[in-house]
Amino acid sequence: MMFGTTVDQTTSFALLDRFVERGGVWIDTADCYSFWASDSGLGGDSERLLGRWLAARPGMRDRVKIATKLGAEPLWAGSWPERRAGLSRRAVRDAFAGSLERLGLDSVDLLWLHQEDRAVPIEETAEALAELTGAGLTGRVGASNHPAWRIERARAHARAIGSTPIDALQLNATYLRVRPGTRPPGVEHRFGVLSEEQRDYAETHGLEVWAYTPLLGGAYDNPDKTIPEVYDHPGTDRRLAVLDEVAAELGATRGQTVLAWHVAHGVRPMLGGSKVAQLDAAMDAVRLPLTADQIERLDAPA
Repeated sequence: MMFGTTVDQTTSFALLDRFVERGGVWIDTADCYSFWASDSGLGGDSERLLGRWLAARPGMRDRVKIATKLGAEPLWAGSWPERRAGLSRRAVRDAFAGSLERLGLDSVDLLWLHQEDRAVPIEETAEALAELTGAGLTGRVGASNHPAWRIERARAHARAIGSTPIDALQLNATYLRVRPGTRPPGVEHRFGVLSEEQRDYAETHGLEVWAYTPLLGGAYDNPDKTIPEVYDHPGTDRRLAVLDEVAAELGATRGQTVLAWHVAHGVRPMLGGSKVAQLDAAMDAVRLPLTADQIERLDAPA
């Protein structure tokens, strides 16, 4: 997310190279990354950096899959969240053309709707996506920060017009649970936190679930970072106790155990680290085998 802004090109290239060396495949970005840290107040730096990396690594495009998102870019510097690009047919077409240009690509492997746009019928957005999949500009489409009912409407319309339906959800998810009626810091979207309904919908219909911010920005293991206040309730104490127990059995950190738990449930955890050591720890974590007993114990605390 911060490639090209707070994470410089040399560091970004080193992380990307190491990711591929360790067997990584999916690289996820967005057209709005990272407007809040850029000199212009607009996004695009992350996509441009990825484009430079791909151009500097001949043959790399055949080894990785690229995903990007659209819909949340500010219309002008300082306009977010009141004024953003949105998900009209024209907005989708124009934003995606800009993403391809910055990435230096003819197509991407997965295109996400970044956050819902209630000003536009979801059917119009589905038709815009149909134009892109029909032209071979994206292999798949997904949705981030959308309620399950709008995903269902979009998928139904896509099927009705013979198009590729949404097959992936990207939502905030970690091991701890927030208090009812609250959202984690940085989650601006009403439907941005993975709910039981969204999880059930995905499992029932075979949609992938991608989890952003699974490590609470490092708060599981970094003593200089505190677990956000929205997680301050008795259930958190019980879950952390079990997490510590299983982590000790694995010889792993809390954060690594959280990543392994996600993978055990078929969830793709997303890493936004800025250091090679963080990347290596995460790549080790997703290969940790949890036993059925460990999964049951981790799932049990309320």
